[in-house]
Amino acid sequence: MPTQEFAVSVRGLTKSYSGTPVLSGVDFEVEKGSVFALLGSNGAGKTTTVRILSTLLRPDGGTALVGGYDAVSNAGEARASISLTGQFAAVDEILTGRENLILIAKLRHLPQPRRIADELLERFGLTEAADRRVSTYSGGMRRRLDIAMSLVGSPQVVFLDEPTTGLDPKGRLEVWKTVRQLAGGGTTVFLTTQYLEEAEQLADRIAILHGGTIIANGTLAQLREMFPPAKVEYIEKQPTLEEIFLAITGHKEEK
Repeated sequence: MPTQEFAVSVRGLTKSYSGTPVLSGVDFEVEKGSVFALLGSNGAGKTTTVRILSTLLRPDGGTALVGGYDAVSNAGEARASISLTGQFAAVDEILTGRENLILIAKLRHLPQPRRIADELLERFGLTEAADRRVSTYSGGMRRRLDIAMSLVGSPQVVFLDEPTTGLDPKGRLEVWKTVRQLAGGGTTVFLTTQYLEEAEQLADRIAILHGGTIIANGTLAQLREMFPPAKVEYIEKQPTLEEIFLAITGHKEEK
């Protein structure tokens, strides 16, 4: 029987490639219904961690429980409880948005695939573009469709591997809104990112992966306590580029 305490539980995870260690004893836990951000630079091992947790790669050592199931010895059960959205949108650009969703629902042998597609299109604000070919979608729209496709079948845990890579500021904000919606609906979101602001905006808990190990893990407030108090000085605050962009385009980030 699976344990129900955490959506993801990792203990002593190790992985090497050609004798070079990538993960050297990684430990963390992800609470159900939370947004967990794995933060690290390129090559830190974030994608390797996600591939192990999504049953695509076997670790050299340690344990990884996903949805209460061991990702190695109970890979089938673990796989049934998750979905994975990689760094680049895995959508068929020849098909329409609706056709992409119906296809995934049929592949999962779910009843009423068109109803499932319509519900997800509405949920992610894609109803008006539902019957357009995906090749006409913006980057943010493609990413939202990609995430919607990953939710077909109502997985317990959604892995988003650097979901805003290559997106413009508007597309990035669209994805952030989508992640907040997922968390608000009770879905556990496991997010990898190299963008500090992204983790700060979205995550309930942040783990920093560096040198193959987790060097910090906690809420944003807990991580801030690790540093000396900020020195208070009076300065004239200038608007950031993002504030300028939002003001000019008329888009406001949701809080």
